[in-house]
Amino acid sequence: MFCVGSATAAIGYAYATISIPDPNPSTLLQNNVYYWSDGTVLATDGSVNRENVSLAQVPLGVQEDFIAAENASFYSDPGIDPQGIARAVVHMAEGDSVQSGSTITQQFVKNTYLDQSQTLSRKLKELLISSKIGASMSKQEILQGYLNTCFFGRQADGIEAAARVYYDLPVEKLTVSQGAFLAAAVNEPSLFQYADSDPRARAQAQARWSWVLDRMVKTGRLTEQQRARYAAAGFPVPRKWTAGSGLTGQTGYLVQLARSYAQQHDPGITDSSLSRGGYQIHTTFDRKKTAELAKAVAKVRAERLDPAHRTADRNVQTGAASVDPATGRILAVYGGPGYERAHYADNADTSGVPVGSTFKPVVLASALQYGAVLKPGASPAPITPGSKFDGDDGIRIKDQQGDYVTDDKDPTGLLHQHNDTTHRWGYITLRQAMEQSVNTPYVQLGEDVGHTDVARTATALGLRSGSLAAPSAGFYIGTSTPSAIRMAGAYATFAASGMQVTPYSVTKVTHDGAILPGFTAPTPVRALPTAVADNVTDVLRGVIARGTGTKAQALGRTAAGKTGTTDDYRSAWFIGYTRQLATSVVLFKEDPAHPQLQSLAGVGGLQKVFGGDIPTEIWTGYMRDALVGLPDLPFPAPTSLGPGTDEPGVPSASPTPAPTKHVGRPGKRTTPTATPSPGLPTTRPKCRPHKCR
Repeated sequence: MFCVGSATAAIGYAYATISIPDPNPSTLLQNNVYYWSDGTVLATDGSVNRENVSLAQVPLGVQEDFIAAENASFYSDPGIDPQGIARAVVHMAEGDSVQSGSTITQQFVKNTYLDQSQTLSRKLKELLISSKIGASMSKQEILQGYLNTCFFGRQADGIEAAARVYYDLPVEKLTVSQGAFLAAAVNEPSLFQYADSDPRARAQAQARWSWVLDRMVKTGRLTEQQRARYAAAGFPVPRKWTAGSGLTGQTGYLVQLARSYAQQHDPGITDSSLSRGGYQIHTTFDRKKTAELAKAVAKVRAERLDPAHRTADRNVQTGAASVDPATGRILAVYGGPGYERAHYADNADTSGVPVGSTFKPVVLASALQYGAVLKPGASPAPITPGSKFDGDDGIRIKDQQGDYVTDDKDPTGLLHQHNDTTHRWGYITLRQAMEQSVNTPYVQLGEDVGHTDVARTATALGLRSGSLAAPSAGFYIGTSTPSAIRMAGAYATFAASGMQVTPYSVTKVTHDGAILPGFTAPTPVRALPTAVADNVTDVLRGVIARGTGTKAQALGRTAAGKTGTTDDYRSAWFIGYTRQLATSVVLFKEDPAHPQLQSLAGVGGLQKVFGGDIPTEIWTGYMRDALVGLPDLPFPAPTSLGPGTDEPGVPSASPTPAPTKHVGRPGKRTTPTATPSPGLPTTRPKCRPHKCR
């Protein structure tokens, strides 16, 4: 008796002197949850898979599942089992191990304040701290803490993560039957996590689930009739699970886009704070369209590329992005084959891939808005899609001062701009030059408009200034390197008749339940006059109707777009849009061991790879699926821009063809050119290599 009394006195002294410690840092960690635009979970990340919830979010029936299974007297006991303490005193006095109780309060203390060791001192601390916790915290606070710190298997800490990983549901939508399984899983998480696939695990999980429901009846939390209904419905089998599954497919790229956007718009969201977790990030990403875009890429690549048997097809990469023109929401991206294939760079959001002739609509828009200096010292003259410029190959280019543009690589010291073909176009309209992707008219037009105004138009369309190339003749035919996302956003501005919305990926961010400021949707702004944007769209419709983008006719609905192929075929683009959706697709080749662009020549068995080929096929396949159920909306009829001006040297109309040699730059007024009839065939010239298109 003396030993027992001494032990009791020792425990009393320990209780008086012990204090409640700070929670373990690990229990404060949560994961971050990312949501699709429809509110379903896209992904989670962080060092732990935990998302804390309030007790009010847990259905009462699910709370009672745990109480019935773990601690039926939870709301009436002091947080410890008195008989367990008595046993602990006796066993300690006899030098045996402590037999600690298993109340919910004690489990909460073990999870939150202590480690999982089985030492005598740890178990004694558990009892003493549990007594103090029971006296200082409400039962609701304890139950909430317990449910948020239990380990359920499948790498899920806390009931919210468990609800997601086992049933793909938020905790609020759990049924009593599903809650009974989760209450069972706490008992043997390492076994029950395989209840979806392992017959032994399922049998034992089902037996424990049934026992929990029986306890619900015994403790008065369920009626016999309710119990019978759950039995008739059967065991709630968890969804399929693969250990280690995570940011696969496009998920990694989507999460990184959302993380970057959140950090850019809230300085308080840092790598450090994200590592501690607790963020709920709601995105613009459309689950269905993302799958459709990945499907389109996979289908065309499987049909057109054969890397196992054709060397040229190796290391070919694809990037794509789809944007809502009305809102700027990024609906889908294709960033690459996935993190699981060690491809971590997002091809939809990368810089470094020249956009080629898909930049020509930017030059045209700038010319239509600001005019072009066609004579040194003169004011800018009005330009329309019917304005004519020299389309011949190898012509010299003049700047606004009337001086020839130089080129150190040319033996003459002067730039001789080339097209993709040697075809002698003579003076052609800017419309036809866009349709056939003839370079020389747009290089001269760009010089006449000037780098400053073209760059101003580009940034107004949403292209980042840092992605724009320095002043040069090549700037006007696409040496800049905006991302696929930004190019889709720029073309979305044409689709929206000149209203620009910066592409965005996050609609709302909360942290520990509090909504963070700074994530309101961007406001549309006027980037181009309506007449300018609609005339550009009208020209780009012709690219699909009778130009380099005719493969996009397979979409079978009203659309506009532009192909782009860069020097030495180092990238191939197609960017197109309807009123409802703007999408960009880029193809390029890069050896991971030597990160620099390589020529696409030979890819797919083609001598030359143009944007009107593989990229257009991907675009068409995706857009066909993505637009199912939506009406075929016409574009607004373009407003007349009035009379335009031709480049100096355009011959007057005459029955006899004028000489093709062009001198002087006096400038010549023209009347607007009529839009060619849709579908009118145009003879395509034979191509020549190594020129932008």
